[in-house]
Amino acid sequence: MNVRRSAAVLAAVAVIGAAAPAAADSSPSPSTSGPALPAALYGDSDPQYDGVWRQSLALLAQHTAGVEPPKAAVDWLTGQQCADGSFAPYRADPSRACDDGTTVDTNQTAAAVQALAALGGHDAVTEKAVAWLKSVQNKDGGWGYTAGGASDTNSTSVVIGALAAAGEKPAEVTKNGKSAHDALLGLELDCEGDGAGAFAFQPDKKGELIANADATAAGVLGSLGAGMAAGPGKTATADTACEKADSPEQAAANGAAYLRTALAKDGHLVSALPGAEDQPDYGNTADAVVALAAQGSTEQAGTSAAWLEKNAADWAAQSGPAAYAQLIFAARATGSDPRAFGGTDLVEQLTATGPAPEKTAKTPQADEKKDDSGSGFGVWWFVGVCLVAGIGIGFLFSGRAKKRQP
Repeated sequence: MNVRRSAAVLAAVAVIGAAAPAAADSSPSPSTSGPALPAALYGDSDPQYDGVWRQSLALLAQHTAGVEPPKAAVDWLTGQQCADGSFAPYRADPSRACDDGTTVDTNQTAAAVQALAALGGHDAVTEKAVAWLKSVQNKDGGWGYTAGGASDTNSTSVVIGALAAAGEKPAEVTKNGKSAHDALLGLELDCEGDGAGAFAFQPDKKGELIANADATAAGVLGSLGAGMAAGPGKTATADTACEKADSPEQAAANGAAYLRTALAKDGHLVSALPGAEDQPDYGNTADAVVALAAQGSTEQAGTSAAWLEKNAADWAAQSGPAAYAQLIFAARATGSDPRAFGGTDLVEQLTATGPAPEKTAKTPQADEKKDDSGSGFGVWWFVGVCLVAGIGIGFLFSGRAKKRQP
């Protein structure tokens, strides 16, 4: 799950399938060259579209690395919540009540739940957020980027991660008898033809499902009931053939098989922006590593994590806190040391983008289940969403607008 990336990416077309408008709230947007951003906020780019997302990923990543986030940073995040429990991407003036002009969304809300549930001690905030998420569940059991938007794989999966982190059983959270897992099964391609076993972001205009690598990484985690910071799962059989997905576990296995094939050649996923040559997609590769590790496809997860170690440092430095968080999640999922990831101390670099931490805490066990996810599901994911916001519900990150072909 990456707005998981920098604000600069917001200017490009993300390929994930965007769900709805991502205009934050009517409060003035801060200028990175003007008044200083909130001191407790991670990153120095305009937070209008990803403030809560990147803050949540940063806090969650610090927690998984054994660093106790600064109280001010946590308080900033909780202070962004609206009275109904939802979160907008960024509220410049939290003292102003949210109103009809405040565009809240499921992704920011679910990311905040994952982070705050992992940190503990914020039950009142997470309970209100979960109640809001339940109130906007679609009839097919899934969630769109915004309330009422068509269900998409990425949004549904990040919400599943939030429900699980808050102690809920996602399979038992239903609307009209349909759960999130039912929605995901409806968004996965069958085992025949191109993209066998992959997930689509959403059906295209013709109602057809088109394989999307980032949505597939999200779909695997969602099918497993895992979050953005999922740890390694039980080792799976690498050569398992795609089979009819009649259960979330089989859907995850099918999606993992698709990702292994997509990563096998170069070790990374590819992003192609309109008019540009194909180039490595670092964020979605990191998401895929976490998904594969959680599903038990440890060999390919390790190979792609090694590729990230060698190649992703500059990307993370340019993209900011959410990118560092994604790499920390990938390192944790594959048993690598995030403090020595390709010669880079990811934890130190992430911490440097925000306020000084309170202290170093005990590192959570790798099999701890309070996980979160950012997309992890990729900033490409979140970014797409923001762009597509002006276009309408679409293929959320191909964005969240990301109609990304592997």
